[in-house]
Amino acid sequence: MARVVFAVIEIALLVFCLIDAVQTPDSAMRNLPKWAWIVLIIILPVVGPVAWLIAGRPHKTQNSAPWPSTRTAGFPEYERPRRAPRAPDDDPEFLATLKKSNSEHEDLLKQWEADLKRREDELRKDAPDEDAPKG
Repeated sequence: MARVVFAVIEIALLVFCLIDAVQTPDSAMRNLPKWAWIVLIIILPVVGPVAWLIAGRPHKTQNSAPWPSTRTAGFPEYERPRRAPRAPDDDPEFLATLKKSNSEHEDLLKQWEADLKRREDELRKDAPDEDAPKG
């Protein structure tokens, strides 16, 4: 059982390191040329992949973006961090639209009240006086 586990780990390490070495650009290789690392990984079963991981694999840089950093901080538009959404009561634009809408509604209500009062006055003038004595 231990042999099988060791063989699986060895094959997985060999495949991982071989793919990593093949995909690494020639200019990023350390200590040996690309062909030498590939041969070393294939010929020496455990030592070659471990050597690649320790001495051949290129260092990852902090800014690995292929384009220059701009105001997008190196992110493409679809990966750019989004601004946190604001709650409606914290958004000044939303509050301004509420105030505008509210003042428009108040003006409309005042207009309706004035129109209703005018109609009531007209109806009172046209209707006979009910409180007056009949006679």
